[in-house]
Amino acid sequence: MDAPHSQTLDRGVRILEHLAVAGGAVPITEIGEVLGVHRSITYRLLRTLEDHQLVERDQQGHYRLGLGMAVLARGVRSDLQTAALPRLNALVAAWGMTAFLVVRAGAEAVTVVSVEPQDTAAHVTYRPGTRHPVDRGAPGLALLIPEPPSPGDREELREARRVGWAVSHGEVIRGFRSIAAPVPGPGGGARGAVAVVYVDDGADVERIGKSVADAAQSLAASLR
Repeated sequence: MDAPHSQTLDRGVRILEHLAVAGGAVPITEIGEVLGVHRSITYRLLRTLEDHQLVERDQQGHYRLGLGMAVLARGVRSDLQTAALPRLNALVAAWGMTAFLVVRAGAEAVTVVSVEPQDTAAHVTYRPGTRHPVDRGAPGLALLIPEPPSPGDREELREARRVGWAVSHGEVIRGFRSIAAPVPGPGGGARGAVAVVYVDDGADVERIGKSVADAAQSLAASLR
């Protein structure tokens, strides 16, 4: 039988996950609704996280992630993040699209670092901490590419294995398209996945896919 988990810790983690996905300041009432607890409990949790600089309040009393999160994040697969940044910057420069790196955490694909173009009229914001089921979206499918095929695999995953990169449209964020390729690891699985996200339905998917796959392979080679 599994040991009981800490309800308080679980709630604190869920607050951080919600703020990461929200990407901005959130009122305490919304956080309480997400947790399903009374405002007083939500407030005590937020005060504790604020004491550790993991969340911070704005002038309206709304909460967002604090600078303490950045300190913690620096230690998360730092070698992978450091090596990925030049490849992500190159993809941004080549395509004018937001580029990012995801890793697998259980049944989810989690964004750990992203780079946004600075000289485009409009681009997609895809923040670190964003997560979604590993069997949905190009980044998730890319993480599954190195795994042995099974009869229940989606057609999109079969195609991704054939060409070397995955494509999706609207599976994670409605209206957005994504292309991703796995970063091969030493054990044959995926160490992570390199991806781009965009809104232009006229983009050259094959050229972008090959470019993303090349970036992923280059990243893998730099980590050997």
